[in-house]
Amino acid sequence: MANSSAAAARRHRATGPAPSLTGPASDVHPVPRRAPAPPAALGLLAQAREGLEEATALRTPNERYATAHLAALRTAAAVLAARGRPDPAPRRRARIRSAWEVLPEIAPELAEWSALFAAGAARRARAEAGIRGAAGQRDADDLIRDVGMFIRLVERLLLLQPVLPRPAPGGAATAGAVEPRGRSGGGGNRVEGA
Repeated sequence: MANSSAAAARRHRATGPAPSLTGPASDVHPVPRRAPAPPAALGLLAQAREGLEEATALRTPNERYATAHLAALRTAAAVLAARGRPDPAPRRRARIRSAWEVLPEIAPELAEWSALFAAGAARRARAEAGIRGAAGQRDADDLIRDVGMFIRLVERLLLLQPVLPRPAPGGAATAGAVEPRGRSGGGGNRVEGA
């Protein structure tokens, strides 16, 4: 017994004191990080997460689809707020472009996601207009899963800590926070004409 405690004491002295979790960070090796996302981007991501939670709680497929799609749009807007720069060359009467058109230029790694959500924009407009059957239950469920994945991807892209799902009152995670099965970056999703 004395041998094992002596060996532990030698190991402790050899490695130095353990870094304090509450004390000064002088004994912790600093890790350089990029500047955090601007407040506007963080605000848009927070709104997107709230919108996704709201979409999971709504009853009708049209409401769920439209609310989830709006959460995706806010997530794209967060990327544009963090990375977008005004065009230095002034244009004459340039046409207004959607976030889904601009996103691949600012963040090419999100081009497939942009195409997926751009294809759903017309359906969202029909759902918001209250057209019966604009979105089915499966459409809404699939979109909620895709938007949840998109939000987490953008959080990582902007160097944010991912938000862990809050436990539901019954102890299960919310539907929007569950990792989708069989999905990969939106590439295998069916896409309708825009």
